[in-house]
Amino acid sequence: MSAKKRFAILVGGGPAPGINGVIAAATQHALRSGHEVLGVREGFARLIKGDRACAPPLGDEEVESIARRGGSYLGISRANPTKDPAKLEAAVSTLVELGVDKLITIGGDDTAFSAYKVSQHSAGRLRVAHVPKTIDNDLDLPEGVSTFGFQTARHVGAQIVSNLLTDAQTTTRWFFVVAMGRKAGHLALGMGKAAGATLTLIGEEYAGTSLKAATVVDTLAGAVVKRAALGLPYGVAVLAEGLVELLDEAEIASMGNVERDAHGHIRIAEIPFGDIVKAQVQKRLAEIGAPATTIIAKNVGYELRCVDPTPFDAEYTRDLGYAAASFLLGGGSGAMVTVQNGKLTPKAFDDILDPKTGRMRVRMVDAGSDNVRVARAFMTRLLTSDFESPDALARLASATKLSPEAFKAAFAHVAA
Repeated sequence: MSAKKRFAILVGGGPAPGINGVIAAATQHALRSGHEVLGVREGFARLIKGDRACAPPLGDEEVESIARRGGSYLGISRANPTKDPAKLEAAVSTLVELGVDKLITIGGDDTAFSAYKVSQHSAGRLRVAHVPKTIDNDLDLPEGVSTFGFQTARHVGAQIVSNLLTDAQTTTRWFFVVAMGRKAGHLALGMGKAAGATLTLIGEEYAGTSLKAATVVDTLAGAVVKRAALGLPYGVAVLAEGLVELLDEAEIASMGNVERDAHGHIRIAEIPFGDIVKAQVQKRLAEIGAPATTIIAKNVGYELRCVDPTPFDAEYTRDLGYAAASFLLGGGSGAMVTVQNGKLTPKAFDDILDPKTGRMRVRMVDAGSDNVRVARAFMTRLLTSDFESPDALARLASATKLSPEAFKAAFAHVAA
């Protein structure tokens, strides 16, 4: 077997349902095309150290039973080969020394960027294809085409939110659910809309504005009051974790309970956002004389990443694994593989690169879309009409100790 007839497959970033489906399909297709396949362990972490033992052979016996299982047979890491030219060269040269000339990477936007740089740096030594994986659904794919793992994560996340809605009604309490998603609100919106959450807040709703902590707090407090005025003192709010990145660091610090690094900077990723918002909403409700409300904060994300894929993602990842191997076998390189209208279609790295940031373009939720419009139509939150109708305003104020005029002055700024 020629040393120049080897594939390598690696996984970067965080877990997502369906990784093993891609590994299995790509491996089996490559093997049946007369190629050897190496499975790179722990993403780029060991490659950038020149560890040639990190990529043992993959055969049918290793992959045939993993396709419908969650997790990653090859492990995973967030190691970044692009920060140091020496590490980038170590990754490329180690693969070449192992007889690899075709590389399939599986991951989100960071791994896609690493694949792009590896492809560039290899100068023809490697052909590279990337498979779009993330529960965040934030890679630059065509409208309506999801990253793999998102549909499964939304499915399981919606079940969790639905269960919490039943608990909320049964126990007369509120849940604030913070959903993973980094910058983009796709997962939060998908979970909240599918489960019929009381309301969902995503960062894209506030794009182009300076988001204040008081806006988030008063939007949630207003929803609690409105539900109480309707005789429904319970609910579930889904919050996209990306909201926290829109807040000013000084405001976050004023909330308390935040961690700082050795340089005194706030660790955004370590902020217990749900707990902080819960405390601030309870404080706000007490200030306006609303009845005491039990609020439970819950983060949802890690529970979704390694579950077995749904049939959608199981089929989808088989398509993507086959597409990645086929693209490379056909002489292609330097692209992310996609499935568009049932056709396996590569999308060049250069076409998904954001010229402003020099990084891979991030797909955000279109806040003006019908998808969002329908979601908001079924949410409970304060509306402009609530403040225009004297009867509606009086009913809201009656759930607090504020006069209608005082309630309007306090909450009209969050009316949707």
